Amino acid sequence: MILIDNTCISDDVADKLFVCDLEKCKGACCVEGDLGAPLEEAELPILQEIYEQVKPYLSPKGIKAIEEQGTYIKDWEGDYSTPTIGDRECAYAIYDENKILKCGIEQAYLDGKISWKKPISCHLYPIRITKYESYHALNYDRWSICSDACSLGEKLGVPVYKFLKEPLIRTYGETWYATLEKEIEEKES
Repeated sequence: MILIDNTCISDDVADKLFVCDLEKCKGACCVEGDLGAPLEEAELPILQEIYEQVKPYLSPKGIKAIEEQGTYIKDWEGDYSTPTIGDRECAYAIYDENKILKCGIEQAYLDGKISWKKPISCHLYPIRITKYESYHALNYDRWSICSDACSLGEKLGVPVYKFLKEPLIRTYGETWYATLEKEIEEKES
């Protein structure tokens, strides 16, 4: 376990190898599970603000789901998530020409239409953050649909924390990430 500021990072974040392999999984994380993508409360007004810029990227079914359910939903536990299409794929997910699910929000971002990439829970996956009163616990989430990502990570030798460098910096900053790298290097030597 690694402790940095108010974060507690599981050793799996440093030890497990992972690189998304969309050609094989087809974006299954956007369709599997009980709910849409988990959302931070601070992300809710962002989704409302960017919806009109993102809407042209979405499928007709995604637009219908969002217009019926809202840009986000609150679940039975009081947590927020993206709406889904028929309790399946995220309403913001879109299929590309190869039938791979991708993020309509991210596509609008890549095209320069918005300045927000996508929900941090999506950007950070397979790390899941549990927020406690005085610290955040960062854990590697094992999910069978990501077995190809584990295989590709092993083949390329890329640990989770390196694969997720950009979203970890987005969440905790460059100084925090540099400290994480240093802690991991010291543990390995």
